[in-house]
Amino acid sequence: MKIARVFPRCVRNATPVDDLAFYDHPNVLTPRYIDKVMISVTFTWDVKRAEELAKTWRHVAPVMLGGPALGSAGGEFVPGMFLRADMGYTITSRGCPNSCWFCKAWQREGRTPRPIAIKDGWNVLDSNLLACPDEHINAVFNMLERQPRRARFTGGMESARLKDWHVDRLARLRPEILYLAYDTPDDREPLHRAADMLRRAELGSHRTRCYVLCGWTTADTIGVLKDDTIDAAEARCREVANIGIMPMAMLYDNAKSRDASDARQWRDWRYTWADPSVVGAKMRKAKG
Repeated sequence: MKIARVFPRCVRNATPVDDLAFYDHPNVLTPRYIDKVMISVTFTWDVKRAEELAKTWRHVAPVMLGGPALGSAGGEFVPGMFLRADMGYTITSRGCPNSCWFCKAWQREGRTPRPIAIKDGWNVLDSNLLACPDEHINAVFNMLERQPRRARFTGGMESARLKDWHVDRLARLRPEILYLAYDTPDDREPLHRAADMLRRAELGSHRTRCYVLCGWTTADTIGVLKDDTIDAAEARCREVANIGIMPMAMLYDNAKSRDASDARQWRDWRYTWADPSVVGAKMRKAKG
């Protein structure tokens, strides 16, 4: 069966670029042998365009509209289907036991981590790999050790679940990059502990980075947290840098009470803590 995968946008180095991957409406050059069309929507702001694409692609073949933005639960991971295989993307588990207010993964995939078949790759995107059984985590590390490139953990690792044996395995892997997260105040102490563990294993800022969630409002958190401020977000990013990890500011996208001017200030500020070259220069200056 020939399955066309249609994407509302092309994300550099992530979405497939093969002959059956499309990013626009069908035209006279669209192949005639397509049996099924799958439209994958990763970001909520692309839903409207995806619906428009579905209207025209249904004239080519039956259309299935889904993806994370639409709450579709993932099954077994198929390399190259919705993520570029040549970039090493792989997913080895679904679900997350946490119920974070800012994350939809646990709602979409469930709160019981489900290991799935491990497919070769070096860029692990699991929602919470360290929540999986030890035998699965070990099997993932074993798979990564035989890859042609060094491992990348861009899906992130939960600091509170990091154990000494994880660090021992990571030290053997010498990953190219590994992300932790500083999303809420509860993450602060585990993050400091994880940073110390990784630093002792010589996995410092050149290998370890940290997503820092910023820019939420009380409405977003359903009253759990007060409105974030640029000063407070700046302080968190500097705190991460001071413990030897490179921060990457992640702006919460669905702020409900930001006016256009405020939103623009947040976007401008985020750049100063999102570009690795800019952040690296700040960290070097602070050391000097």
